[in-house]
Amino acid sequence: MSKAPKTHLIRDTNDRAALDLMLANGPVTKTRLGELVGLSKVTAGQLLTRLGERGLVEVVGSQQGGRGPNAALYGVVPSAGYVAALHIGPDRITASVADITGNELATGALDPRESSDPVEAVRATVAGATRSAGITMSQLRCLSIGTPGMIDPRTGDIRFANDLPDWRAGVLEELRRSFQRPIMIENDVNLAGLAEQSAGASHGVKDSVLAWIDRGLGLAVIVDGRLHRGAGGGAGEIGYLAIPGASTPHGSDSPQHAAFQSLVSVEAMDTLARAFGLRGSGVDCVKTAVEGDPDAEPFLDELARRLALGLAGICVVLDPELCVLAGEIGQAGGAVLANRVQKAIASLGPNVPTVVASRISGDPVLRGALQMGLDTARDEVFSSQG
Repeated sequence: MSKAPKTHLIRDTNDRAALDLMLANGPVTKTRLGELVGLSKVTAGQLLTRLGERGLVEVVGSQQGGRGPNAALYGVVPSAGYVAALHIGPDRITASVADITGNELATGALDPRESSDPVEAVRATVAGATRSAGITMSQLRCLSIGTPGMIDPRTGDIRFANDLPDWRAGVLEELRRSFQRPIMIENDVNLAGLAEQSAGASHGVKDSVLAWIDRGLGLAVIVDGRLHRGAGGGAGEIGYLAIPGASTPHGSDSPQHAAFQSLVSVEAMDTLARAFGLRGSGVDCVKTAVEGDPDAEPFLDELARRLALGLAGICVVLDPELCVLAGEIGQAGGAVLANRVQKAIASLGPNVPTVVASRISGDPVLRGALQMGLDTARDEVFSSQG
């Protein structure tokens, strides 16, 4: 039996490991790469030669050594591939273009109301971002998109995206025909969870949840380091969660069940703020409370209690190590709100995760979409044979 297939497999595995290490650690010398991958200096040199011939690796500088000559530093070629990521919202489409190393080259934005055709809106946004990046759309390896709603696991299309009435079934296939590139659509909150896992508070945590508290509610569930979408793509749709025994801000019991969405959305927070005699939006009142306004303290306590009513049940079922508060309200509350939510959860059940605020700056949905696109592009670029 020939040993050639096994040899090629080992080479491919080592080549991919070397590329991933250079992406994670930056440029490395031949000697250092050999140490990281577990190869001799000679074998590491052969590996770098192969990757160089494929246009994936180049010399990017040198490192001063001891008595001998400086050692060449090798890095991944940024132009080996490009990706575009989009965050589709009801009022704004934002885009980001990055090279294969993850370096963001340009961003773009479009008012989705300028076009009722989702495909045209996406093309216009991507075209503007790629022009700003100095590349063409034909150089993109893939396109990743984050939207509200559930993603059908069979077709990849959006379902129940009430804020995006023009995004109908079949849009994904139309986009793929238009771009002639791999295109993925993912739930926006799931992407925020992936961004947090990649470079935020839940990095390195095997079991965590991210609670998105904004105009809408959502939950990204990470189990054993992997995103859990559910059989129908609806895992984490906590806005529909029934909350027995919900009460008014002043403590009188409600005889009816209330959906979690009605208790802690941005609109619910506006109503809650007025009930406590506070001025401004609910988000503004959260910020005021965090800054130490004593008049806003009871409002913040009630918000934490409401959040705990839903999250405590989730913790009993999933028992996550970490719960990240994200979205506009989660970010506004920061560590102050997170600490109160953790205490409130502890009063309701046996499973108490560490509760923290999101550590992702900017648009976490766009960050997650970009990461998803980079993972896909790298698989394609690094696995293809030259």
